Amino acid sequence: MRVLGKISLKTTVMTIYVLGVLGSIVLVFSLISVKFIGVPNIVNVLRQSVPALLVGTSVTLLMISGNIDLSVGGIVGLSSVIYAICLKAGIGYLWAAILTLLLGLTIGLINGLLVVKMRIVPVIATLATMSLSIGLGKLLSPDGIGLIKGLPEDVIKFARTGFLLKLPIAFYVTVIVVGMLVVIQKKTVLGKYSAAIGGNKVAAELSGINTKLIIWILYAIVGLFSSLGGIARASLLSLGDPTTGTGMEMDAMIAVVLGGTSYTGGEGSVLRTTVGVLILTCLTAGMQVIGIAPYWQSLVKGMVLIFAVTINSLVKEKIIE
Repeated sequence: MRVLGKISLKTTVMTIYVLGVLGSIVLVFSLISVKFIGVPNIVNVLRQSVPALLVGTSVTLLMISGNIDLSVGGIVGLSSVIYAICLKAGIGYLWAAILTLLLGLTIGLINGLLVVKMRIVPVIATLATMSLSIGLGKLLSPDGIGLIKGLPEDVIKFARTGFLLKLPIAFYVTVIVVGMLVVIQKKTVLGKYSAAIGGNKVAAELSGINTKLIIWILYAIVGLFSSLGGIARASLLSLGDPTTGTGMEMDAMIAVVLGGTSYTGGEGSVLRTTVGVLILTCLTAGMQVIGIAPYWQSLVKGMVLIFAVTINSLVKEKIIE
């Protein structure tokens, strides 16, 4: 009971901490520029957060199991290219989306195969599939590096055009996906087994958990929703871009760790990752509003990751131990 109490205390502390960081960022940028709290900017922040939310929340479950996926950015880029190619070929939106999602699911299953069956270290395995995805995306693009333009005009209806409260359909689809992942984490065997594997994989195997199957499923989920993130990016930009997901693996990791998920596995929260994504999106939007150069934005993100890891370690050390 004492340990459970400490874990519960850590959950409370981490929740207050991430909400406090988000509130502080919003307050600071609002004081610097009133445009930051304007409706157009709020809508833009929520709209821009869709791909990162889809990637980050799905990666959370995987990281809770003690694994990692660096291929998500490559999957997002390749998926935007495949979706654009399908639409230019005259394939309907639904079938184009289904084919693209199947691609993401396949890459996720390949990642699972490399990690589970071939016993390749997750960082190396997913780094390889990231490179392969980016390479294939460029190969399918005009001249190997170009953007796929000329998509149907109404492609923007999914991720850019306002549907309800000026927010696009993609935002509400993302809310549903995040809700599903929260339920999976908190109410299903998959979520409980993921935490068990991340806490102690050997003990999980000895207790009868099929750790290989669980990890394989988690990689498939990441691939599927990363692909959906690619569809959202293609719809938002109205083009296919093999590099549109570049850096998203870092953003996802920052958001997950910022949300208090342990980078060694065993514990975490999909909901707090959602707040972590909003922190990063608000930070980026705020820096853009006040005119901070892109290279400074990358520097700030790196500092945020160091800060998040440090806070995570300190809270774990002081409360759990």
